[in-house]
Amino acid sequence: MDWDRFAQQMASLARDLLARHSVEATLERITASATELVEGCDAAGILVLHGTKVETLAPTDQLVVDSDRLQERLGEGPCFDAAVSSRGERVFRIADLTDEPPRWPAYAPRARRLGIGGVMGFLLFTEDEHLGALNLYSHKPGVFTEVSELAGCLLASHAAVAFSSARTHAQLERAITTRHVIGEAMGILMGSHHLTEAEAFDVLRRYSQENNIKLREVARRVCEQGSL
Repeated sequence: MDWDRFAQQMASLARDLLARHSVEATLERITASATELVEGCDAAGILVLHGTKVETLAPTDQLVVDSDRLQERLGEGPCFDAAVSSRGERVFRIADLTDEPPRWPAYAPRARRLGIGGVMGFLLFTEDEHLGALNLYSHKPGVFTEVSELAGCLLASHAAVAFSSARTHAQLERAITTRHVIGEAMGILMGSHHLTEAEAFDVLRRYSQENNIKLREVARRVCEQGSL
């Protein structure tokens, strides 16, 4: 492993991730980088758990989606465990699924039939939150080494910060957009019905509650239609 070259590539990746304009683009760059930077990695993806439901983000290959769905159906697997970190573990490296002790007895043989020889899972976390798991796959058994694991850990650290930052930025943009739309809708109601600002907001709020529609959706309709 040429660590000087790897360090240069990671520095370039960090700058590149900051330039991405959406969460999706950020994650796609992360998983693509895994296949470029980690020795033995043939496919990569990010697994996010919603309760017991699995969401696959930025998969580089259908193999990733198939593996995540399999783990969701079985309720077990290395990537599943990495995402929940239930045992306090943040990294899994199963270099050879054909020779692994039966920790995941239902998953392992089915994974081999999918064409998975080895897998690594890295918990994506910051000081404040767990974001999911970055999962790396190899077709051949035995190619993931300690060097591969170290490279994956370094990539996962960058990925977690970039993922969290991109998501926070997206949430802020949505909040600003929502606030603008609500303000515009209030202005329409104030002008057409001679309401005060408080009265216009109350109309939107009550319509939202009575019809079980999110406030921003009610505001959007007012902006598009001119009324409720």
